[in-house]
Parts: sequence; C-alpha cells; structure tokens
Amino acid sequence: MTTARATEPPAVLVDSFGRVATDLRISLTDRCSLRCTYCMPAEGLDWLTRTERLSDDEIVHLADVFVRLGMRSIRLTGGEPLVHGTLVSVVRRLAQLQPRPELSLTTNGISLDRKAGALVAAGLDRINVSVDTLDRKRFAELTRRDRLPEVLAGVAAAAAAGLSPLKINSVLMRDANLDEAPALLEWALRSGYELRFIEHMPLDADHIWQRGSMVTADEILQVLAAKYTLQPHGHRGHAPAEDFDVLDGPGAEHWAQQPGRVGVIASVTRPFCRDCDRLRLTADGQLRTCLFAQTETDLRGPLRAGASDAELGEIIKTAVAGKQAGHGIDNADFVQPTRTMSAIGG
Repeated sequence: MTTARATEPPAVLVDSFGRVATDLRISLTDRCSLRCTYCMPAEGLDWLTRTERLSDDEIVHLADVFVRLGMRSIRLTGGEPLVHGTLVSVVRRLAQLQPRPELSLTTNGISLDRKAGALVAAGLDRINVSVDTLDRKRFAELTRRDRLPEVLAGVAAAAAAGLSPLKINSVLMRDANLDEAPALLEWALRSGYELRFIEHMPLDADHIWQRGSMVTADEILQVLAAKYTLQPHGHRGHAPAEDFDVLDGPGAEHWAQQPGRVGVIASVTRPFCRDCDRLRLTADGQLRTCLFAQTETDLRGPLRAGASDAELGEIIKTAVAGKQAGHGIDNADFVQPTRTMSAIGG
C-alpha cells in the first residue's frame, strides 16, 4: 500500500477554490467525419492548419508535463480523434508516461471497427462512443451523413476488444430524438453498455442554443420513468454523470447486468462545477480551465520557443490557480464561447 501511494503524482494543480485538477482532455484535431446539427454547420468549419496544430511530439511532451504535475487520467478527443492518422502511436506513447495515466477516448465510432484492437494493444483503457439514435434515417438527418452502420459496428468492435465499461453518449434534442430515449436505453442495457444522456450545451457553431428549448435532465428522467424503474445510484464524486440503477423495464430478462445503469450529464441544469477536476488542451495548444471559459492560456508558443518543462509547469499552475468558480450559464451576462465543442475538445 505504501508503495502504491509513493507512485501517485503529487496534487499540485490546485485552484483558488481548492479543486485539484487530475483529468486532462487533449484534443488531437478539430476535424470530424460527421456534421452533427448541434455541433457544426453543414459545410464544416475553418480547420486548423498542420502548423497550427500540435505535432504528436508536442502532444506527448505537454502530456508528460501535465502528468508530472498530477494528471492521473488523459482523455483523447476532437473533433474526431479517429481521423488523426497516428492515433494508435499517440496512445502507445502516452501509455509509456510515468506515472502511467489512465487513457480513454471519446469518438463517434466511425472506423473504430478497424482500430479498436490496435488501440487496446497500444494501451487504451476506456472508450466513450456517441450514439444519438438507432434509426438510420434520423442519424443521417442529425449528422448529415448516412453512417450509422459504421458507428454500430465500431461500438460492437470496441466491446469485443475488451474496452469496458463501454460508455455511450447521447445528446437528446426536443424535436429530433427525445422520443427515442427509452429505445436507446433498452439497446444499451441489452448490450451491456453504459448509456449517459447529455444535456445540449451552448457550444454550437451557429450560436442558436436557447435554454428554454433544451431538453433538461428532469425531462429526460421523466421520459425514462414512463417505462423504467430508476433509483439514484449514489454519490458521483468528480464524475460528470449522475448515475441511476435501472431496476426494471422492457426486456429486463435480457439485460446484460442486473440491475442496469443509466447516467445523466446535466451540465446546464445541475452543474457539477464545484467538483470539477478537468483541464482541456486544444488541438492548437491552448489550455482551457473550463469548457465555457472566455480565455485560454497558450502553451504552444512557449513550447516552440524552447521553454523548459519547469517554465511550462509554472504557466500551467498559474492558469489553474485562476480557474473560474463555474460556467455561469445562468448568469445574465453569460456569453457563449467563441470556440465550438468540436474546436475545444470534449
């Protein structure tokens, strides 16, 4: 037991509210293979150039600095990380960092059927796949791409490769897929996946998000309660999802686990800012201490200018110390970030 504690990274990234940062989200790219209506316009965005994006060496270098500052987990995001051609190599190199961080990936699942095994072999520990609908026509409408079979094949391949728990992320939209919530849950329970419904956040490219039209956590739970018996699972700690045990419901005899479980990430109506332990590194090397922050701290510039790891560490510590108390969505002066979710990295 003493040896295990001795290998844990020190808790040095502490903000003014006493929160300790231990979870780093690294966006590998701002590019994506889908064009989800709640995320980006049909024509896409103005993508970062190769020079603007961090190289693999720079990603691993900065990740090493963060790990030595106390990061215990690293999640690779995008855009869509599977379009990053050297993703497997990046995972392998991150898995060699000391102390070794837990490595996870958030993806839309396209091409995952071909890469899941290699990612596991490289050191990937966990995965989250976005699946907003099981209806092919609806999927094409939501994502502007007819690729649902590829996504579902990717989910199945990730499960077969041993990535567990395999988590499914679903954003519910009032006039698009809210009615499908029970069916999504039934599919997940039967397949052994952990489904988490996510409130739509104000990070869309068109800036048309409105609080009044958003599907809230209370509404999600109300829709599910019409068919399922739910019970709060317990304290969630730093986890973004509020988990519920599913005690009964359609096809319960075929569920992979008894009881089943479902989560709700209510970033807007039930914010978990006071327990937030996350930092985000964008694909162009900007440190964001909050998903909704209006300011960023440049790490790419100092890194390319030859800053030492100690100097980079001090820049990071200063940025974390100034982390805001919360996202402030309910404040009258709230302004949506200029960057979209795809440009920040989930």
